[in-house]
Amino acid sequence: MGKYRKLKQKRGWAWWLAVPIVKPVLLGTTKPQWEGGERIPESGGCLLVLNHVSHVDPLTAAHIVWDHGRLPRYLAKAALFRNKQLGAFLRAAGQIPVERSTAGARAFDAAVAAVQAGELVVVYVEGSITKDPAGWPMVGKSGAARIALATGCPVIPVGQWGAQELLPAYSAKPKPFPRKTVRMKVGDPVDLSDLLGRELSTKVIGEATDRIMKAIVALVGEVRGEEPPAELFDPRKAGISATGNPNKNRKKGAR
Repeated sequence: MGKYRKLKQKRGWAWWLAVPIVKPVLLGTTKPQWEGGERIPESGGCLLVLNHVSHVDPLTAAHIVWDHGRLPRYLAKAALFRNKQLGAFLRAAGQIPVERSTAGARAFDAAVAAVQAGELVVVYVEGSITKDPAGWPMVGKSGAARIALATGCPVIPVGQWGAQELLPAYSAKPKPFPRKTVRMKVGDPVDLSDLLGRELSTKVIGEATDRIMKAIVALVGEVRGEEPPAELFDPRKAGISATGNPNKNRKKGAR
């Protein structure tokens, strides 16, 4: 699993409160098998890009990031911050509020600002838990690529598998026992150097997104010990919504 690093960043009181509670729970319910954690930059702004298989993913991602000396930053709905207690907790944890209206632009601006301030920002490139019936990553969205091209920051891909055994996709019932093996492999930074400084056209952003997804898919194949599919699952072609529970959000006319 490699050598862990001690956290050097300043952390708010929320981390002092959450880590002693959450980390023992994760260690009691999961058996982490990590590879390549040393590739997570020790400092400086960067993106950590992952595939998405469960609502518990943010906790398992935070686990590997924390144990390698960084604080993960996530984008969170601004409405959550309006609750006095929850808002105070999220702010102390350094999470990033995003207004629901014009959420895409606001999320992009907030993520760029966080990266430029030296933060590690976690991005699930698919934008939602995968809808692929076999759990492979589905087609990616352009957000991570756009942030990377705007900042020139390192893009660190991670392939993960096993969190869905702890909390199945779209389920509210965790399965904590026996402990579930959560495999995560961190890859080398995705090379986007030849795309930096070019006009952010649909073609350039699409190329960057493809490279990011190919890196993630290859890593998922390694942690699963299987050959990835030649083509990524596309919810639109399958006639289902790209977000939310596919069993509840089927498009009209879909079979």
